Amino acid sequence: MSEKIKIGILAIQGDYQAHSKMLDRLGVPWTYIRRPEDIDGIGGIILPGGESTTHIKVMREEGVWDALEQFAARGGAFFGTCAGAILLAREVHNPPQASLALLDVSILRNGYGRQLASDVHEGKTKLSDRPIEMVFIRAPIIESVGENVEVLAKDAAHPVLVQQGPILAATFHPELTNDPTVHRHFVEMVRLQGHQPAAAKSPERASSRATR
Repeated sequence: MSEKIKIGILAIQGDYQAHSKMLDRLGVPWTYIRRPEDIDGIGGIILPGGESTTHIKVMREEGVWDALEQFAARGGAFFGTCAGAILLAREVHNPPQASLALLDVSILRNGYGRQLASDVHEGKTKLSDRPIEMVFIRAPIIESVGENVEVLAKDAAHPVLVQQGPILAATFHPELTNDPTVHRHFVEMVRLQGHQPAAAKSPERASSRATR
């Protein structure tokens, strides 16, 4: 399944190492992304949890933000978990912030719990006949989804795993479990894209979304 597929993991801060360990379990090649050139030859990108505003600040400073927009424009696949889901959302509230706006959802940054709050649930998904473990840590809440967004799982009546084309987002942390179901699905998404997006060009510092 992972033939000719290489996944990039944004490695600015957050739980990016847990994602790399999950991909190791699946036998999928990966690399960390810290600079625009790290995206060359990548078929899919994982945006991990952490602090979304910190991600944005560093990505803009290093030119990675523009490179991600270019990658998306070439049809590259994305998988965002928790803060990564916030970065993918079309609209971000409570409080508002910039995003890549690749996924037609409206999301509340401050959702479940407080700073250190954590909750672990089991829930059904469309990805498997058996329930999966869902680890929520300061999880955002998806408050609405567009008509082209498929809800793959819910928790407490809220969508927690959604997909729109090559864009996948989870408000929980599948990388903090022993279940590779969600990551396997993302790898399959990348494979079904049928191509590796072309190498990124040197990004310009200014971009329409980065100035919102």
